[in-house]
Amino acid sequence: MFLFLKPITIIMKTSQLIFFAVLTSLWSCGGGKTTEETQSEPLTSTEVPLDSTMNVKEVVGIARIEPSGKIISINAETAGFVKEVLFAENQVVKKGEVLVVLESAIETAQLRQTQSRIKTQQAAIDAAKANLESLKVKLANAQNTYTRNLKLQQGNAATQQSVDDSRFNVEDLQKQLAAQEANIEQQRARLEELRADISLSQTQLGKKNLRAPLSGIFLSCDVKPGNYINSEKVLGDFAKDGPYLAVGEVDELYALRVKNGNKAYIRAQGENKVLTRGTVVFTGSYLKQKSLFSDRADNLEDRRVREVHVRLDDNSKVLIGSRVECVIELDQE
Repeated sequence: MFLFLKPITIIMKTSQLIFFAVLTSLWSCGGGKTTEETQSEPLTSTEVPLDSTMNVKEVVGIARIEPSGKIISINAETAGFVKEVLFAENQVVKKGEVLVVLESAIETAQLRQTQSRIKTQQAAIDAAKANLESLKVKLANAQNTYTRNLKLQQGNAATQQSVDDSRFNVEDLQKQLAAQEANIEQQRARLEELRADISLSQTQLGKKNLRAPLSGIFLSCDVKPGNYINSEKVLGDFAKDGPYLAVGEVDELYALRVKNGNKAYIRAQGENKVLTRGTVVFTGSYLKQKSLFSDRADNLEDRRVREVHVRLDDNSKVLIGSRVECVIELDQE
């Protein structure tokens, strides 16, 4: 080895000789391994690829704030002219509260007319019942007369004609009684029909008061007094009551490490201040193209992502529809 240093010692100073001698000695202590032998050895810690030693604790993705069940549209149940609007944008409403009142003069008149028919029909039924009771009295009297005539005939005190007349009278009253009972049943059936008509009229009248199907907040109001609306008309965009969701995407590199129950926090894009915290409640069952937040049609990036939903603990610090950074804390393996 030192044969290589001899020509150098001729032209260099003593200090330089010592420096190269030390270097050569250190190299010699390494055993003078060849290039092939060096390449066959395991890589040192500084030579191991970075991603094989990284202990990733968090993964960051862009997310969009959405209400529970996403933003929905509330439609009218029936058609009519708007008489009064009882809600406004950003107003919190409870399930069943009246939102819009429609003109209902015709429906109200129809209900009153049916209600008056109910009273008339009930009076007719009462009169038929009274007539039935009268027939029952007449029938009882006719049966007594018939029985008496039979006894008189047996004693030769009554003629066959009187017996026959009394029997015919009983039979006639029995037929009248049966007919009256049938008439009462018919009148009662008519009464039930009118009551059904009243129920229908009340339902139609009730639909003139458009009510909130769910509890939540109206994000927009699309109707005004005087507008004509039908079942296709949207009253406004509605956010169902409940915790908001941060809907985001996780790169496929860390997709398997994100699980339901992982803690997360939300911050504004480009900032470190935590707006609110939350919990992962949904993880997609497959990888898809990175398209949820792609604003360009020509974005041809070939990375795949896993959709993740984070349920937020506090809705007051974020706005629906805003884009934020969602930082998910990963389980340590």
